[in-house]
Amino acid sequence: MKRSPPKNPPVTASTRVQPSAEHAELALREATVLMAPLAVWLLRNGVSYPAFADQLKGVFLAAARQELQTTGTAPTQSALSLLSGVHRKDVRAMELTAPGVRHPPRPPLSSQVFTRWLTEPRWRTLEGRPRVLPRSGGTRSFEALCREISNDVHPRTVLDELLRLGHVTVQADQVAVQVDSFVPTPHLDELTALFSSSVSDHIAAAVHNITRGAPKFLEQSVYADGLTPESIDLLHAAARAAWAQAFESVVVRARERVDRDAGGDGRQRMRYGAYFYSEAVEPAAATPPPRAARPPSSSKRGASRGKS
Repeated sequence: MKRSPPKNPPVTASTRVQPSAEHAELALREATVLMAPLAVWLLRNGVSYPAFADQLKGVFLAAARQELQTTGTAPTQSALSLLSGVHRKDVRAMELTAPGVRHPPRPPLSSQVFTRWLTEPRWRTLEGRPRVLPRSGGTRSFEALCREISNDVHPRTVLDELLRLGHVTVQADQVAVQVDSFVPTPHLDELTALFSSSVSDHIAAAVHNITRGAPKFLEQSVYADGLTPESIDLLHAAARAAWAQAFESVVVRARERVDRDAGGDGRQRMRYGAYFYSEAVEPAAATPPPRAARPPSSSKRGASRGKS
């Protein structure tokens, strides 16, 4: 019997933030904070403000279409123009040339194989380390590991990719892990796609939480200031250790559910992540700078918990 995918509660006037001058001012003010690191990334890659502003027309148009469909309103050119602020002639032109919807890319097969190798008990020793695997033969070989996930790509191709990345070694036809966690391929296009997908989902969770009713997505953080570089290093190591534990736990459960839901009609996707960031903070000036230029801070030094 097929299981129906879980459905989000219907969006009603009581479960969504209502547009207003006050909300617009607040959102626009805080949008500059969100844009600050993005602007750095764009400038470092040679993207100017005019080029990005032109691209934003399509982004606003797609978001407006989604909002109209969510509320059951026909996404006519007039409605799209009114909600997005994009001129009707631009809406008309972009309707004719709009590319297909871009979905976040799935992790490459090499990442999936490596993740299973690191987390699945049958591919680890009693001490919890990834097993050294024969390249082929039997039910506990590198070839068998690859075949568990996909028969579309030859295990030799996956091995070549992991060797290229320096994540495994091969000696006497035995494949051994070289690192404790999968690091994406250094190819810039793949790194950029991973960055955009991960950050986009993080922001999407926060946007949902502050503009919709329950249920809320997990989206929390810990903030502390007044720290020395030594303390930052210690906390960074603690964060990595916490992520390693969470990574293993969630991956195992996610794989169980993927196997359970295989062959059903589930259409939901998920992403779970963690991040750590630190920077030097300038002493507070007598006249506070604009909100967009000031990093989050507390009235006094300490640690705090944040969530949307």
